[in-house]
Amino acid sequence: MSVFKYERDNDGIVTVTMDMTGPVNAMNAEYHEAMSETIAKLEAEQGLTGVVFASAKKVFFAGGDLNDLVKADPDQAEAFFNATEEMKAGLRRIEKLPVPVVAAINGAALGGGYELCLACNHRIAFDHKSVQIGLPECSLGLYPGGGGVVRLTKLIGVEKALPYILESKRLVPAKALKVGMIDQVVDSIDALVPAAKEYILSVKDDELAAVQVWDRKGYRIPGGAINTPRNVQTATMGPAMLSQKTRGLMPQMTAAMDVAFQASMLDIDTALRIEGREFAKVATGPVAKNMISTFFFQLNKINGGASRPQNVGKNLTRKVGILGAGMMGQGIAYVSAMAGIEVVLKDISQDAADKGKAYSEKLLQKRISRGQMDEAKAKGILDLILATDKNEDLQGCDLIIEAVFENIGLKHGITKEIEPYLSEDGFWGSNTSTLPITQLAEASAKPENFIGIHFFSPVDKMPLVEIICGEQTSDEALAKAFDYTMQIRKTPIVVNDSLGFFTSRTFGTYLDEAAHLLTEGTNPVRIDSLGKAIGMPVGPLQIQDETSLELSRKAQETWAEMGVTDKWGNGDVIRRVIKDMITDNGRGGRYHGGGYYEYHEDGSKNFWPPLYDLYYNADYQISDQDIKDRLMFRQVIETLKCLETGVLRSVADANIGSIFGIGAPAHTGGFIQFVNTYGFEAFIARCDELAAKFGDRFNCPDIVKEQAKTGELFS
Repeated sequence: MSVFKYERDNDGIVTVTMDMTGPVNAMNAEYHEAMSETIAKLEAEQGLTGVVFASAKKVFFAGGDLNDLVKADPDQAEAFFNATEEMKAGLRRIEKLPVPVVAAINGAALGGGYELCLACNHRIAFDHKSVQIGLPECSLGLYPGGGGVVRLTKLIGVEKALPYILESKRLVPAKALKVGMIDQVVDSIDALVPAAKEYILSVKDDELAAVQVWDRKGYRIPGGAINTPRNVQTATMGPAMLSQKTRGLMPQMTAAMDVAFQASMLDIDTALRIEGREFAKVATGPVAKNMISTFFFQLNKINGGASRPQNVGKNLTRKVGILGAGMMGQGIAYVSAMAGIEVVLKDISQDAADKGKAYSEKLLQKRISRGQMDEAKAKGILDLILATDKNEDLQGCDLIIEAVFENIGLKHGITKEIEPYLSEDGFWGSNTSTLPITQLAEASAKPENFIGIHFFSPVDKMPLVEIICGEQTSDEALAKAFDYTMQIRKTPIVVNDSLGFFTSRTFGTYLDEAAHLLTEGTNPVRIDSLGKAIGMPVGPLQIQDETSLELSRKAQETWAEMGVTDKWGNGDVIRRVIKDMITDNGRGGRYHGGGYYEYHEDGSKNFWPPLYDLYYNADYQISDQDIKDRLMFRQVIETLKCLETGVLRSVADANIGSIFGIGAPAHTGGFIQFVNTYGFEAFIARCDELAAKFGDRFNCPDIVKEQAKTGELFS
C-alpha cells in the first residue's frame, strides 16, 4: 500500500496521502488496490475520530484513466458496468464510515477527483487559481458516472447542478465555495490538513457530521425533486433546450440530464445504479471514443509541441507589428496585447488605426463591466497598443503580421515596403486564408523567414491558428510562429502550402455542396436545416451569407489571375451562383445588403423570396440522408485529400483543425476520426454510392483504401 501513505495521530485522525506512481493520482488498477486496502484498514480501526484524504501531488486527483476508457467497446458494456460499480462501491464505503471524512484539496480535483471529494463529508480547498474543481466529462463525450451526477444533484439541487455537469465548468475554489460545491477554503497548502483536522475535532460530538446529507432521515433535495410544481419549467424546457443545443448528437448530455432528474426523486443507491448503467452505454459508445481521442489525446499532443521543430530553442515574441487595423488586424492586436506583447497597429491613416485600437478598448471595457478585470490592468493592456500610420514605428518588431485584403499584388508591395523594419532575426507572417505562402514569399528578401499565420474571425473568440509553411520556410520561422501562437493562448496546427491550405479549402466544400444542392432544386430551408442537423454550427447558405458571397467572387477572380479556373471541381456551380446572385441581383451577402437571406431591423431574417424562383424545383427528389451525407462527406473527403497529399502533416492537426477552425461536429471527433468510427469499408461503400448518384467529387481517396488494408485506424 506504498502509494497511499497512512498516518494516525494522537487524536485518532487518520490522514491518507495519495502518492501514486506517475505524475498524478488517477483511477486505475493501482488506485483500486490501494483504495480497497485503505478502506478495509479504516473500517477495522478502533477509536477512529476522522479521516483526511490528501495528495502528495500538485494535482489532488485526476480522475479516470482515459487510456482504458477509449478502448472500451459496446460488447464490453456489462464488464465496464461491473467495474464501475465496484469503484463506486468503494466510494460508498467511504460514505458509510462512522466518522467524518474530509477532502483536503491542494490542486485540481476534476472528474473522478471531484467525485472522490463528493464522497467525503466535508471539502476544504486551497484558495488559489491553480486549483480547479469540476466535472469536465461531458466535454469528452462522457458524463460523471462515478457518482458525480447523482451526488452533485443531491448536494446543490438539480437546477443548480446541471450547468456544472453539462457545460463541464471548472471553478476556482472561491466560486466553488459560493455555489456549495466545497465547504471551506484556506489561504495556504500547508494549512489544508490542519484545517481538516480542526474541522473533525470541532464536530466530534455531532453524530450527523459523519452522515452524508442525502443519507439523513427526512433529507430534502435543495430546490425540490424534478417532479415538483416549482420545477415544472426545468422538467419541460430543459430537455427541449438541450436537444436544440446538441441536436440530439451528444448522448452523454441527454443521459446526464436524465440521471440528474431521476437522482432528484430516488434514493441514493438506486440513483447510483441507474447512473452506472447509463454510463456504461455512453462510455462504450462511438461519441465517447471520438471525443476522448481528439479532445484529450490529440489536443494534448498538439499543445505539447508535436508539430514544432525540436531542434530550435523557445522564442518569446516581445514586439509585434500588425499591418491593417480592420476586423482581423484589430483582433490580432487585442489577443497579442492580452498576452503582454507590445503591439504596433498600423493602417494607411491614423483614423483607421485608432478605430482598430478602439476595438480592444471596447473588449476591455466589457471585461471591466463583468468584474473580470480592473481599470488599472485594462489600461496597462491598452497602453501596449500603439495605433499609427507611420512605417517607422514598426522598427525593431520581431514579428510583423500582414492582415490586408487577399490580393497577391497588394501583399507583395507591402512586404517589400515594410520588411526592412523587422529586427535582424525577425520573421514575417501573412494572415492569408487562401493564397499560397510560397508565392507570397517571392516578394521577401528572406523567404526562409516568411510563414503563413491564418487567424479565424472573430480572433478574440476563435481558438485556432493555422500555421502554413512555404517551400522555403525554415524550422526557425515555424518554431517562432508556433511559440507566438501558444504565447497568445491559441491552439496551433501546422500545414504545408497549397491554395486554400487545409481549413479554407475544406470549408469551401461545405459551401460548394450547398450550392450544388441549391442549383439542383433543393429547398434552401431544407439545406440549412440539414446542415445544422449533422452538427455544423450553422447551415451552409447562412454561413456563406455571413462570410459573404462577394468574398467568394473576389476569390474566384484572384484564382483566375493565378490560372486556377476550376479549383476542387466547383467552378461551374459557383460561377453560376455568383452571376445569379451578385452580377444580376446585387446580392453579395449580409454585409452587402443581403444575399441568400433578407435581414430585418428587428434582427430577424428569411430567405430572399426570388431565390425560390431562381432555383427551387418542387419535383426534385432527394432524401434527407443523402443531403446530410453530401454536406458531411464532401468535407471529410477533402480532409482526406489534404492528408493524402501532405498538406496536412498529422491526423491530430486534421481533427483539431476541422473542429476548432471549420466547425466540424464535435461528436465526430473531427473529419478524420469520423472515418475511423464510420468504418473504412462502410465509408468506401457510401462514397461509391454518392459518386454514382451525384458525381466524381465523392470518389473515395486512395488513402482510405490503403488504410483499410492495414486494419489500423487513422491516428
